[in-house]
Amino acid sequence: MKVFLTGGTGLIGSRVASLLTQRGDQVVCLSRDPARGRARLPAAVDVIGGDPNLPGDWQDRLADCDGVINLAGDPVADGLWTAGKKRKLRRSRLSVTGNVVQALEACERPVVLVNASAVGYYGDRGDEALAETSEPGQDFLARLAVEWEHTALKAEREGVRVVLLRLGIVLAAEGGALAKMLPPFRFGLGGPMGNGRQYLPWVHLEDVARIILFILDHDQVRGPVNAVAADPPQQKEFARALGRALGKAAVMPLPAFVLRMMLGEKAAIVLASQRAVPNALKAAGYRFKFAELDEALADLV
Repeated sequence: MKVFLTGGTGLIGSRVASLLTQRGDQVVCLSRDPARGRARLPAAVDVIGGDPNLPGDWQDRLADCDGVINLAGDPVADGLWTAGKKRKLRRSRLSVTGNVVQALEACERPVVLVNASAVGYYGDRGDEALAETSEPGQDFLARLAVEWEHTALKAEREGVRVVLLRLGIVLAAEGGALAKMLPPFRFGLGGPMGNGRQYLPWVHLEDVARIILFILDHDQVRGPVNAVAADPPQQKEFARALGRALGKAAVMPLPAFVLRMMLGEKAAIVLASQRAVPNALKAAGYRFKFAELDEALADLV
């Protein structure tokens, strides 16, 4: 398979590129900084220069591929959610995805688009189990995810199989959310955030990459897919598990009002409760490599 990848130098993209090349797929990666991309990605990856926010020659290369993995998007956890930051978050998702869909119009054979999304789609839902058929929320992240997915689904008009990858909290040794959590926990200062009762839908980086390859290979998978491990824990349970993995106590709570003072509206990232469950993956027969939280954390820390 020939696969086109945006966001390929990021945490998820670089691991996906590695697995694809290991199994013999051809990978074309779009990067604003090709030199950085070539340094970060396997030598077998064809790194091309271009800005995915803008139409360009890169769209011709995309149209020549069998599969497209669109992971591009400004990180939601970086910086405060000012009006300018929100515009950047929205543009980095909608303009890139729109350009990807435009390029797919030139494809003349069956193609699959795996487009990133997030469990933020569901908003703050307490202890409600959230399957892929659940209604979206109404907060900023939920509305952004709805727009993002709607843009990607336009590719279905061209006969493209579209999969909307609703990512949970991706746990990785190389960075991401876990890297931000580890310092206080290593010093015995970690603990639950807010009241600790909010559900935290997590997934190991290795499983995210394997899920994406599974989707490429299984034509029956389409539409929204919750990329999360089964039975997500409450935040207080996650904190205890991380403490166990490090051999440290995890009893220092960080009150919700402090988080809101520090982060403003962005505090919703850690205070919202999303009990997302991977029904679509279960139905398709995907088997998690890291299904248990303790096992995943032991592997990572």
